[in-house]
Amino acid sequence: MARPLVIIGAGEFAQIACEYFTHDSDYDVAAFSVERSWLRETELAGHPVVPYEELALYYPPADFDAFVAVPSSQLNRLRTRLYQDARARGYAMASYVSSRAFVWRNAQLGEHCFIFENNVIQPFVTIGSNCVLWSGNHVGHRTVIGDNVFVASHAVISGYCQIGQNSFLGVNSTFNDHVNVAQDNVIGSGALVVRDTEPGRIYVGSPAKALPGKSSFDVSL
Repeated sequence: MARPLVIIGAGEFAQIACEYFTHDSDYDVAAFSVERSWLRETELAGHPVVPYEELALYYPPADFDAFVAVPSSQLNRLRTRLYQDARARGYAMASYVSSRAFVWRNAQLGEHCFIFENNVIQPFVTIGSNCVLWSGNHVGHRTVIGDNVFVASHAVISGYCQIGQNSFLGVNSTFNDHVNVAQDNVIGSGALVVRDTEPGRIYVGSPAKALPGKSSFDVSL
């Protein structure tokens, strides 16, 4: 029997998540929810949109699971804040793994992750909680991805890598074996990361280098 689900968010990612949960999961989307200051409409994709502050009144945590479908805003801090808050309110946090993703049997995934189609997750990989892997990424054997990481499409993460929490990996970025990406990194599209990085930096180019005088918190994602 399908488990009823509330999607926290009402933007593009929320609507995409609704499609995937509806047509490729055991969840049944019941509603969307946003914080009152962001409430612009009362219905979306045929479902009600309710203020997050009143979510438990309409959709109590005993009866509904939740998923936060917010992109990588504020280096994933916005999604993380809502995820932690909903969890503290008693909601079981849903995950989605596409039926068209390849996840090896002993890979470990944390809670509240969204894994799109054509991801390849190899043996002995560990992925933390509250992570998003968009379409078509490769995560090599023994790699560890920390919590609250957003991986855009077609990244190639080789074996034995460490990806620090709250990082953003851009489209077509590539990581050599044994590379350690520090926390709060932004890795630009097409970057080739061949050595360990420093926390809170932006890396671009091939080979990737940190942008001088720039912090990852300066980037509007």
